[in-house]
This record gives sequence, structure tokens and C-alpha cells, in this order.
Amino acid sequence: MTSPAFLADRTSRSTLPVRRRIAAYFTGGVGAVPELAGLLARRSRTVHELSVDIRDGVRESGLVCTVLLPADEVEALLTDLRALPGVVSAELA
Repeated sequence: MTSPAFLADRTSRSTLPVRRRIAAYFTGGVGAVPELAGLLARRSRTVHELSVDIRDGVRESGLVCTVLLPADEVEALLTDLRALPGVVSAELA
């Protein structure tokens, strides 16, 4: 039988922030970056790395970042990113 203390410990671990790598693809070029970065800053505790790849003549641009989030907040962040205008996809990388 599992002890209640063990279960409580497992639950608290799932809410601890962990580095998560997120990739998003979007249209709109440089103009879309402030909104994407702003959402990341508001929704995650810390953005450790952020890189954006925008190329002339390519329809979609890419953004990859590492954020510090608990597991139970990851899907909400991805959903919020996907809801932004011009975002084609957002996933864990």
C-alpha cells in the first residue's frame, strides 16, 4: 500500500517548475514576435532561451524557447500560443 506522505510528495513534484522546450511556427514575420514573446513572458515563470528564425521568402517563421513551468501549466501555455493570430502550431520540442 502506498503511504499518503509518498502520494503528497509525488503531487508536489508535479507542480515544481521544470525547463520545457517549446516550438511555435507562425506567419507574419517580425511583426508577430512581440505578441509571442509577450505571451511567453506573461504565462511562464522564466524564459531561459529564446530564438526566432525569420527568413525572407519563407511563409512560416519559427520560434524555439525554453521556459520554466510546472507540468500542469504546459498545455495551457500551448493552447494560448495556438490561439494567437498567425500561429500555425505550438508543441513541446
